[in-house]
Amino acid sequence: MSKSHLSSARPSPDALLTQAMAEGRGRLKIFLGAAPGVGKTFEMLQAAQAKKAEGIDVVVGIVETHGRLDTARLLEGLETIPRRTMHYRGRPVDEMDIDAILDRKPALVLVDELAHSNAAGSRHAKRYADVEELLAASIDVYTTLNIQHVESLNDVVARITRIHVRETVPDRILDRADNIEVIDLTPDALIQRLNEGKVYVKDQARRAVDHFFKPGNLTALRELALRRTAEQVDAQMVNYMQAHAIDGPWAASDRILVLVDETVASADLIRYAKRMADRLKAPWIALHVETARDQSLKTDERERLGSTLRLAERLGAETTSVPGGNIAAAVLELARARNITHIILGKSKRTRLFEWTHGSVVRDLIARSEGISVHVIAGDSPAIGRKTELPSMDPVRPMPFAVAAVYVAIATGIALALDSIATLPNLSLTFLGAVLASAARDGRWPGLFAAFLSMLAYNFFFLEPRYTLTIDDPANILAFIFFSLVSILASSLAARARNQTIALRDQARRTAALYSFSRKISGIAKLDDLLWASAVQVAKMLDVETVFLVPTAAGGLEVSIGFPPEDELGPSDLAAAKWAFDRDCPTGRGAETLPGAQRLFLPLRTERDKVAVIGIRRRESHGILDADERQLLDALTDQIAVAIERIQLALDVDAARLAAESERLRAALLTSISHDLRTPLASILGAVTSLRTLGSRHDSDTTAELQATIQ
Repeated sequence: MSKSHLSSARPSPDALLTQAMAEGRGRLKIFLGAAPGVGKTFEMLQAAQAKKAEGIDVVVGIVETHGRLDTARLLEGLETIPRRTMHYRGRPVDEMDIDAILDRKPALVLVDELAHSNAAGSRHAKRYADVEELLAASIDVYTTLNIQHVESLNDVVARITRIHVRETVPDRILDRADNIEVIDLTPDALIQRLNEGKVYVKDQARRAVDHFFKPGNLTALRELALRRTAEQVDAQMVNYMQAHAIDGPWAASDRILVLVDETVASADLIRYAKRMADRLKAPWIALHVETARDQSLKTDERERLGSTLRLAERLGAETTSVPGGNIAAAVLELARARNITHIILGKSKRTRLFEWTHGSVVRDLIARSEGISVHVIAGDSPAIGRKTELPSMDPVRPMPFAVAAVYVAIATGIALALDSIATLPNLSLTFLGAVLASAARDGRWPGLFAAFLSMLAYNFFFLEPRYTLTIDDPANILAFIFFSLVSILASSLAARARNQTIALRDQARRTAALYSFSRKISGIAKLDDLLWASAVQVAKMLDVETVFLVPTAAGGLEVSIGFPPEDELGPSDLAAAKWAFDRDCPTGRGAETLPGAQRLFLPLRTERDKVAVIGIRRRESHGILDADERQLLDALTDQIAVAIERIQLALDVDAARLAAESERLRAALLTSISHDLRTPLASILGAVTSLRTLGSRHDSDTTAELQATIQ
């Protein structure tokens, strides 16, 4: 047997790991429909009744019948967990009581409308998070979902139906589903159900047919549902074949990179990349190139960029940010290092003049890709109702322009002094120094302002006729034109070099701070000192309030260190911190779970176990970290977790050494005592033996003597 055949006959470790991770958790079945009204809830209840007939313990977590009598009849005989009443905007709202279900712990629970958003104050913001908790508790779940609520298909559905669906479910929920059953209905049959009032009341049904439930829309949605289910079935088949070492089709070697920025179109690029990755069964990376322009982004742009990268993470991408003055060069460098075969980016709606003066990332990538497929996606779709956003500009400050004017005045004075001493043909070069100095000091616009002033000064003082803004000699006109072009080009190059320097300097400062922090905590031996140094470092680098919580012997969490000093947290923050530690997931402000907390809580874990929880809160009102800050926080928390584990391991070693020493002393003590007691014990043993065996033969004096010996 050949070596290659032997290797292919081995089960895939990744596939075996996937099966092992599935052990011990509940099984998820999704009844997937192309549109409302196809009968998902009806089919789910029929399947539940069949399970109950088989003796399975089935309960109803939440089911919405929407007044349909046939659906309501199928609830008969099924135990229903009472809902929990919450108040939202002064009105009572009934939500699924997840705690009651966990206490009841049935074998199977029915959860309708997976994409539903829970009322404010619920433990999870979304119902799919409730389902994930039930699955983690080894409870099987039946649930329903429409295809338009799948996150990666959100933009496609919006273009088809002209309706933007806001309640979405991450693709990971479908990917982890054990079974997906497509509930299919032809467009004509569904429209007939609408007209009969089996989906909506007649007025609503008429409006639905006129807008959403058009035959073309329904056909396209059916295709999306069938394709998405086919992808899931194919993935399950490939995983089964790999786990059982069955020869067959393997995943392609394609790798995808999608370039994102702060614009609204980047979210659509992420979804497009997700769909391509699913089709090609390829890993994919979401990349943001950090330039000096990132320093001038507005708060909403930073938050949008962070949301886009978090969307990519939810959809299964690896996210990364790299510094670079030239975006195309940075993208290609990473692409070649990671063996990328497809690059996806958007085509901005900029003029040819803008691209000529500032360059075009699309054109540079296509020209230099060399074997990498470049997919250029059009800008924002008008169907979604978005507008193209212009890049943000630095705020106008008068001081840089005043400094540029001073530089030009100095250059003019030097040129006039040189002209009075000797006749020189290259006096214009003195003005280039002022242009370069202005652009290098304050950026592009002050540099262009200096170039404009230099052109005026050069024309006014040195081109005949002097002290006017007119030019008589054609040769001087040509010289003036070339001087103007060189000044503008020099300003642009100096400004670009400045931006690159700023970006590299910020990156170097961050790297140096991380290195200094790692050296500082490597020599700390006490946990309290480590947490204090870490809290101060995180607070200063991210401009946040920081608190650390450590596990207690009773299984809870307690506040250990805070900066600024913090002794206790509110009930919502403590609940979020406990949830983050127990479930090993981010919670709190800006996270999907318990978003009502004041802080964002992240578990600190190593390969061994979870060691602590960090909570951060931005001092300003919105308090959400952008993508760069989140990456910096991840780097800091990784170092802190390793340092905490190092201290705990040192304490464990000391405890083990103390236990070993105690055991050695105990053994030595027992050896010494046993030697000293050997002789009296032998006398006692002999006296007892004599009394037990010959007691009746001894006289009273002998018996008393033996008893005295024992005493």
